[in-house]
Amino acid sequence: MARKRIGYSYPAYAWFAEAGWVFMMHSVRILADPARASARLAALGAEKRKAFAEGAIKASAAALRGAELQIIAKKAMAPARRRVRANAARIRKG
Repeated sequence: MARKRIGYSYPAYAWFAEAGWVFMMHSVRILADPARASARLAALGAEKRKAFAEGAIKASAAALRGAELQIIAKKAMAPARRRVRANAARIRKG
């Protein structure tokens, strides 16, 4: 049986690259101001937990409705994508 070829999409790579950029910029800001690092890391952690929980709930709801796997994955990642995009915009503004 032939293996199904997995294609890579540009939007997925662009999101991956943007997430890496945001992570790097947060790291630079934390290193630049160690006195506030603890509070900043706590806020970043809370933001990630909130996005994860929201994505898990939306993906579970989609799965229970019988949605296709791609739809379930998109629902799971949507909150994280929104946070990455919002963080990138906020960092770019300064």
